[in-house]
Amino acid sequence: MAWVGGRPAPIAGAKELGIDVVLVHEEGLYEPSIAAHCERIVHAPITDGAAILEVLRPLHAQRPFDRVLTTSEPAGVAVGRVVDALGLTGVGEDTARTLKDKALTRRALDRHGLSPVLHRVVDGPDAALAFLAEVGGPIVLKPVDGAASRHVHRAEDAAGVADAWRAMAADGLTVALAEEYLEGPVVSVDSFSHAGRHLPIGCSEYQVNERHVEWAVSTPSRVAAPHWDALRELTVRLLDAVGLVEGPSHSEFVLTPKGPRVLESHARLGGHALPELVRRAYGPDLARMMLTVPLGLEELPAAPPEPVGGAAIRFFTPTPGVIREVAVDPDNPALVKRLAPGELEGVYLPLLAELAALEIGAVVAKNPGDTVPPLNTLADCSSGYVLASGRDAADAEALCLETEQKIHFRTA
Repeated sequence: MAWVGGRPAPIAGAKELGIDVVLVHEEGLYEPSIAAHCERIVHAPITDGAAILEVLRPLHAQRPFDRVLTTSEPAGVAVGRVVDALGLTGVGEDTARTLKDKALTRRALDRHGLSPVLHRVVDGPDAALAFLAEVGGPIVLKPVDGAASRHVHRAEDAAGVADAWRAMAADGLTVALAEEYLEGPVVSVDSFSHAGRHLPIGCSEYQVNERHVEWAVSTPSRVAAPHWDALRELTVRLLDAVGLVEGPSHSEFVLTPKGPRVLESHARLGGHALPELVRRAYGPDLARMMLTVPLGLEELPAAPPEPVGGAAIRFFTPTPGVIREVAVDPDNPALVKRLAPGELEGVYLPLLAELAALEIGAVVAKNPGDTVPPLNTLADCSSGYVLASGRDAADAEALCLETEQKIHFRTA
């Protein structure tokens, strides 16, 4: 199989399974250790379908790929183009584009009578104000194809709309998706599909700051427990509506007073180390399933699993500024790994694979002299993280908090 992007690409163990992997990536954006799990690594821009096809087509002619896959949000549409061009089973361009473009997702849901949410694509503050007046309550303005919580703005009045549009325009955005504000906690469902059958596996909940950045996650979700049957049903119908037939998916919902409503969905593994959280809390390994289930090495389970424990991740959120010192208390319950200056810079969730066998572990990704940015997007969760297993989600959360409180970032 060809695997496009991923930081790091979750293909550890492929060789032991008898699977040859060609990794397509950009230099400097993957951990060099992943090379041990690949037949070869070729370089191409992972958002450029034509460039990916150019490096893969000759290899496909020599020895045909069974699958071309990605877990990278930016690469989804490009990989869909390659899947279609090579005539392979997987996430094609139409499905990938429908999920990336949030307005197309809403239209697909509307066509199938699912998850009613008032929405409109707007091309300026006047159109956004008109939508706000029609809704009669708070609205959310966000990029049509946004990711990582970038430019998600809640607006209650004309001043809020003006502020949101000014911020988006400063980054070159000229259109936005306006939606009614959905009141309630955000939860997600991680699923796996094969031959058109969808299996919802894990359900997680988030802690979110005022900029809608999800900086802590725990599994299984407690707030979603009363809604689990409805979430499973809605997830299956959502994936059918967008045409997904194979592979992992990550779908986010808001638990409103009127029931669960779709926030967005993705044809990939979830971020925030969610495959690892799901593995710890439920048992199935979604990353391994990406390798084994499509190739017939393992079967998709017949029914969703029950939780076997809990898991949580918590990103460090130091005070923004220049780091003067990072100190770790000697009685910290976690094994704390420190990155050297410049090591794996820009790699999302560095050293995650090295924490997989630990009940609790942490990675400090910044050093004195580095800058801690304000927490405006998920990309700003760059100072490191702590990951833990527990008897349940609350126990895992408590272990993460204890660890965080014993790691001190001093900034100026």
